[in-house]
Amino acid sequence: MRETVITTILENKVIAIVRSLAEDKIVPLASALNDGGINMIEVTFNQADPASFANTASAIHAINKQFGKKVLVGAGTVCTKEQLKLAADAGACYLISPNTNPELIAEVRKMNLVAIPGALTPSECVAAHHAGADFVKLFPIGTLGPEYLKAICAPLSHIKFLGVGGINERNIREYITAGAVGFGIGGNLVNKDWVNAGEFDKITTLAKQYVEAVG
Repeated sequence: MRETVITTILENKVIAIVRSLAEDKIVPLASALNDGGINMIEVTFNQADPASFANTASAIHAINKQFGKKVLVGAGTVCTKEQLKLAADAGACYLISPNTNPELIAEVRKMNLVAIPGALTPSECVAAHHAGADFVKLFPIGTLGPEYLKAICAPLSHIKFLGVGGINERNIREYITAGAVGFGIGGNLVNKDWVNAGEFDKITTLAKQYVEAVG
């Protein structure tokens, strides 16, 4: 499964990031994204609300149950081994973190799952790679722009970077040109107003625009 996830990220490039959505919206959202050609979804943990961790795991499980391998679901903002276990038990096949924690990366790899820690500086990126990261989430890249990504990629071309933060369907090609192999897209794709209003057709239309932009 590890190789399937890695190949899918490299080929399809876009992971939709889902934050703090009601559980009954998760499956319709996943369906809308999949209809638009995006078959990777990251469901994030809310670190400020430990009571919601079980709901995050439940949402991951719900996507797995409904779609199986048609939609590859991962967990985001994974900061502890406890969250890792919750996510893995629910069926997450890749784990994304905002930071680089070598101990956590090692645990993800031990479970034979895909590790995607976050980093920003060259030292952090190299540390993440050496710790076993499959991809390094360059975050928040939108703050620094494609020029920074290009500068990082020049000496670190052996690292597979995912751009996260500030990426949209209009600027995503700039980041591909700069060296990103994939992206995590949150509110610029998973529009909460549309989701809460049940306007999932708009999500599908926007997903198609992202797919076209990276194709």
